[in-house]
Amino acid sequence: MERISNYYTATLNDTVEYPPLDGDITVDIAIVGGGLTGVASAVEFAERGFSVALCEANRIGWGASGRNGGQVTGSLSGDKAMLAQLRKKQGVDAEDFVWHLRWEGHNIIRERIARYDIACDLTPGHLHTAWRTADIAELKQTVDTAHSYGMEDDVSWLTKEEVHDKLDTPLYHGGILNKRSFHLHSLNLCVGEACAAASLGAQLFEQTPVVKLVGGRSPKLITSNGTIHAKKIILAGNAYHRLARKQLKGLLFPAILGNMTTEPLSDELAQQINKHNLAVYDSRMVLDYYRLTADNRLMFGGGTNYSGRDIQDVAKTLMPALVNTFPALANTKIDYAWTGTAGIVMNRIPLVGKCDRHVYYAQGYSGHGIATSHILAEVLAEALTGTLEKFDVFADFKHNKVPGTEWLGNGMLALGMWYYQFKEKLAG
Repeated sequence: MERISNYYTATLNDTVEYPPLDGDITVDIAIVGGGLTGVASAVEFAERGFSVALCEANRIGWGASGRNGGQVTGSLSGDKAMLAQLRKKQGVDAEDFVWHLRWEGHNIIRERIARYDIACDLTPGHLHTAWRTADIAELKQTVDTAHSYGMEDDVSWLTKEEVHDKLDTPLYHGGILNKRSFHLHSLNLCVGEACAAASLGAQLFEQTPVVKLVGGRSPKLITSNGTIHAKKIILAGNAYHRLARKQLKGLLFPAILGNMTTEPLSDELAQQINKHNLAVYDSRMVLDYYRLTADNRLMFGGGTNYSGRDIQDVAKTLMPALVNTFPALANTKIDYAWTGTAGIVMNRIPLVGKCDRHVYYAQGYSGHGIATSHILAEVLAEALTGTLEKFDVFADFKHNKVPGTEWLGNGMLALGMWYYQFKEKLAG
């Protein structure tokens, strides 16, 4: 399948196409999935001198990597659950491990963009806003923690008045301004990293769905037009693959994310609504997120459907929230609206591990995939070259497997999200 029509595909820098697999090949590392996890892993392994082949069922960046909100923030999915488990273990300084992990993806992405000259509109600045006054104390604690790690110049607390000076909105009661976080064109990043991997000798195959995974002593990926024999296999398809179901079924569930962009705004209007071109999301469990694009559109996302069912009319669903946030955009036209599928884990801790001694996986970023995919690609590459510390930490995290069908898991997830939304409404 071709990429869907959305803002990212309409503004894609490089339309390079990779051929389908035709015949049998042998490599060191075979990767399933051409999203950010897959292409970041391809770069990591190719840089270390491995021969690499990557199979994408559709096109590079076809899935959530080319449909997300483009925000790279200091939030880490599952951080509280990670801390709770790590504090019970010996030999791991939980707070330090989780805190430094937050920023690994930022460092990798910035360095890779610079090294391979990837044009993807990287723009610094993020604001995590307090939806309710009740959220302020927890957000301020995050600022205090950042300062304790020497980030006084990067992270600061903004009062309600200071937030409203930066954003032309009636919402929010304060927020965290983070200068280290940034936003970007995620599909251009993904395609740019694929080109980087190819320049290092990795073989990339599009329109090549894997029909069978064979593990054990002779690992291989079987497609309709050929087979890839490999020493190691990486499953990087997130919510889009159904391989290794015996090991992975019941751990990850699809959630549908809605996103849209307005028509281009005048310079004056863009400056009015978002004076410093910040990426923004709020403090709710089911939140809204938005940013300005390089051509002055407002990209606005939200309306997440945890039941796994598609959003029938994205613009109609999201427009009330957009106008509630920015009344000045009430008459603004929507040029692009689309959905994507995120992989949600019940405790929000990303899923990293082995299906057997030769088949590895990384998935389940629960809405924080741009940075986390790069972190875990590095973790996998380190593990296969003998540095297992981070891999072992992730592989040892406990996850609850939901028995039965995916429908049941999504129902439980939707019920949980409804509960949190109800609590937030009660708390005002």
